[in-house]
Amino acid sequence: MTRHRQRTKALSRRGFLSGTTCNLLASASLAHAEHHSASLTLPFLWGAATSGYQTEGNSTNADIWLLEQVNGTIFKEHSGSADDFYACYRQDIALAASLGLNSFRFSIEWSRIEPEQGTISHEAIAHYQDMLRACHENNLAPCVTYSHFACPRWFAASGGWESPDAADHFLRYCELSSRSFGHLISVASVFNEPNLHKLILHANPLSDRAKTTMLAQAARACHSPTFSYYLSGDPQRVEAAMISAWRRAYDVIRSGPGQYPLGLTLAMTDDQAIGDPAARDHKRAEIYDAWLYACREKGDFIGVQVYTRSLTGPHGTVPPPAGSHSTTMGWEFYPECVEGACRYAASVSQRPVIVTENGVATDNDSERQDYIRRAITSLERAVADGIDIRGYYHWSFLDSFEWAAGYRPLMGLISVDPKTKKRTPKPSAFLLRNLCPKKSMIWQL
Repeated sequence: MTRHRQRTKALSRRGFLSGTTCNLLASASLAHAEHHSASLTLPFLWGAATSGYQTEGNSTNADIWLLEQVNGTIFKEHSGSADDFYACYRQDIALAASLGLNSFRFSIEWSRIEPEQGTISHEAIAHYQDMLRACHENNLAPCVTYSHFACPRWFAASGGWESPDAADHFLRYCELSSRSFGHLISVASVFNEPNLHKLILHANPLSDRAKTTMLAQAARACHSPTFSYYLSGDPQRVEAAMISAWRRAYDVIRSGPGQYPLGLTLAMTDDQAIGDPAARDHKRAEIYDAWLYACREKGDFIGVQVYTRSLTGPHGTVPPPAGSHSTTMGWEFYPECVEGACRYAASVSQRPVIVTENGVATDNDSERQDYIRRAITSLERAVADGIDIRGYYHWSFLDSFEWAAGYRPLMGLISVDPKTKKRTPKPSAFLLRNLCPKKSMIWQL
């Protein structure tokens, strides 16, 4: 990436959908770590991803903060001050720019904007406005997620997405956020992985049992008859409510300032059939298709978030092949997963694809470098076959709080000292910089 780049602007939604911005990369080369070039077009958005709750620290008004504290919690440790990103965002955004990225993905935390129902924090609004300005000052296109799992505690105590008023509460937040931030956003997603509950239940049908005590304790702490967060509730009812909210949120956000591409992201695996594909196809239809068709109906892109593959035979999930390597998360090390997931998401949604998350949990950064190389090579194959891929974001930018797994899984390009919060780029961060398309004309947005 050249040093002298144009100041970032919101991506033109019309240009995005017509594909003109992607075509600007037709002559861009990809300098690999081995310093050879590839002639294929690759994403025009080249970045790394974070989420507010996992990095900001001390999100005390969020539902997950309470769940970490109660007896019987499934969380292995408390998030605490996390990466202190809420205070360190300017240095982190500058660091991302220094690593040759042209975009930075992060979330706005609803629980900070509306800590109590109907109470708006103007300090939090000013904070996120400054974050967005910092991205532009560093020539990073800000990619914003409106809802990345964590919600306000009061929302969970009112029933979360199973409450009849859930969509109205969420749309009020979307309208305020769009009005406050829309003029500064370059690309955005409404929801982060709203299908994750179904994906987890498919892998482990008994996983909800471990949450029962924790949720009951949280409800008791709130003096509420219920407490529902993003991985609880009836998955069919929650999905229907969230899809309805997605359709309405799209229109609400569109009515605000800015005309940036707006989509949603899905949790996916590269689903591969062993023998008869019927079981694999049933899984895909159950876990992804409602959202893929909803995005096809109303959405500018589909975000693919994929880390591994899943093998499915006639009788269900098949274990990884003998001798395969597992990541810290216990998933098969399979970087090529990004290709298969993008192909499927594009074929059903018929929308451009942005890889909004892809990466690996490992203590060995050499493995991360290998993962990145192989993942990008698999994307090249998809692009060569005409799959419309518009961006790639590595997960994650910083080593951060990985929800119930705590801080043990290391997924970042940047290590963070838990005491001093000192940031140290790993070799994989420089590898990603070397892979970045070098033509600055991608900034004609």
